Amino acid sequence: FQGARPATTDRIGNHGGSHEKKLETARRTRAAGLPLTINAPIHRHNIEEVPEFIDLALSLGAERLEIANVQYAGWALANRDMLMPERAAVERQADIVAAAQEQLAGVMNIDFVTPDYFAIYPKPCMGGWARDAFMVAPDGTVLPCHAAQTIPSLHFERFGERTLAEIWTDSPAFNAFRGTGWMQEPCRSCERREIDWGGCRCQAMAIAGDAAATDPACIKSPIHNHMAILADAALAQAAPERNGAESFIFRRIGATTRPDKSA
Repeated sequence: FQGARPATTDRIGNHGGSHEKKLETARRTRAAGLPLTINAPIHRHNIEEVPEFIDLALSLGAERLEIANVQYAGWALANRDMLMPERAAVERQADIVAAAQEQLAGVMNIDFVTPDYFAIYPKPCMGGWARDAFMVAPDGTVLPCHAAQTIPSLHFERFGERTLAEIWTDSPAFNAFRGTGWMQEPCRSCERREIDWGGCRCQAMAIAGDAAATDPACIKSPIHNHMAILADAALAQAAPERNGAESFIFRRIGATTRPDKSA
């Protein structure tokens, strides 16, 4: 759900009536006896709806709610100026989620994905590159993470060209950042190297220009302060008149696999 409110969902998704369709899909999922997870990608335009997202997930009978602050790669990176929340709003959100996690323990699991631009240490993206999960895109391309195609130096193979087992074990792209052998300093000698696994490779590519660099979200990164500079710059661009849907760069499915602000 792009929003807990119909107007937010339809606006951010750029599709009228989408909120009601999502509600109907969730209801049918539960009616079929299937498990239900509600995903709430959080940004400036819906961060104040977090309490409503929690109520929405409960009303739909979800077993799990993911409050996932937007990760600025791919299309989110192209829209960063429009999506970046204020630090005070992020802090309020964290308090709300922490209280709900305690109150709803045993009722509904709430996962909280923190915003990297306000972090001290990076997250272990996907639990570490190609450690325990992969994705298969609609065209059969097998990926170690959702945004891996934003790293232009990597070639990803398709299921059918090789087996999943072969791709998982032998693919140069899957092995590129697996484990710790690829790491540069300060990651290589860091005591957290097998905790966060270097952080997000796509974010390192987007901000440092090097997919093997230390995730800039980490306080040990030589360009960590650049994250705060980028966040401040994005907020400075967020004039009220730029908050309309016409200011977003919307993806056109099938047109391209990478965002292009000139498109």
